[in-house]
Amino acid sequence: MRTHSKHVLMCNGPRCTEGGRQAEEMFLKLGEKIDSRPDLKVKRTRSNCFAVCKNGPILVVYPEGVWYRCADEAILERIVEEHLQGGNEVGEHIIHRLGVGDA
Repeated sequence: MRTHSKHVLMCNGPRCTEGGRQAEEMFLKLGEKIDSRPDLKVKRTRSNCFAVCKNGPILVVYPEGVWYRCADEAILERIVEEHLQGGNEVGEHIIHRLGVGDA
């Protein structure tokens, strides 16, 4: 297993995007973006439904417990660059935070 300091879970549907296709594509792009940064210590895991249907794909970053709506590759790039690499959350795309309210 890769040494990691963050664990990213990404929903791959099938309900958040039609048949889960866009969600699966985003998951694969996430892998490419992580792998292109060898100094980035992030483990990614594919998950089934997070029960926030129709708002996906959803990406969750732990240990922070931050949930993002990751609707396109530009948002995904920002999350990888700003949050995973830079340590700064991408506030306008957060839909939920561990321990705070309902999604």
